[in-house]
Amino acid sequence: MPEIKIVTEVAGRVCATPVQVGGTVADGDDVVIVEAMKMEIPVSSPANGTITSLLVKLDDVVAEGQAVAIVAS
Repeated sequence: MPEIKIVTEVAGRVCATPVQVGGTVADGDDVVIVEAMKMEIPVSSPANGTITSLLVKLDDVVAEGQAVAIVAS
């Protein structure tokens, strides 16, 4: 099963992680929510699969282009 890194397109603070390791996601499902400039921006899965790793936790500060999770499709 190929692993896909899910990356954020914005810098900010992780304000929600609606998935758990071992959980399944569909293409387009929100994996992490990043708060930037008082807006909540979802980071979505690019493929169907299973979350194998969450690389961030609640309140972590993330940079643009940073990997936040890994999904195995």
